[in-house]
Amino acid sequence: MKTMGLDVGSKTIGVAISDALGWTAQGLKTIYWDESNIKSADEELKEIIREHEVGKTIIGLPKNMNGTIGERGEASQKFAKHIEDTFHIPTVLWDERLTTMAAERVLLEADMSRKKRKKVIDKMAAVMILQGYLDHK
Repeated sequence: MKTMGLDVGSKTIGVAISDALGWTAQGLKTIYWDESNIKSADEELKEIIREHEVGKTIIGLPKNMNGTIGERGEASQKFAKHIEDTFHIPTVLWDERLTTMAAERVLLEADMSRKKRKKVIDKMAAVMILQGYLDHK
């Protein structure tokens, strides 16, 4: 079984998948969704879970720098519960502080244009969330 990593934003969800052994995370795609309709990404997620035989999902939990959970963190918690209830797979909320900034820095160092960065930043953040979890495990 593979593990899926998600970087959940208000308009996009970055998706990463682990290898079968759970050693490495690879960026898969960015899903465009409507946060006001929590089910709007379900069809794409269902297909990814089926195709990649996902057994667990790691969802980035954006905490404030002082460790408290704000509005975005609460949205991630709500989405994690939705994933568990809808797809019947366990979720783990993983502290994602600074992952988007780190992903941006990597892409800047690769001299990627702003337009291209915008297309892959969420996927790259999902990779960093999932890889952090896999390394910790």
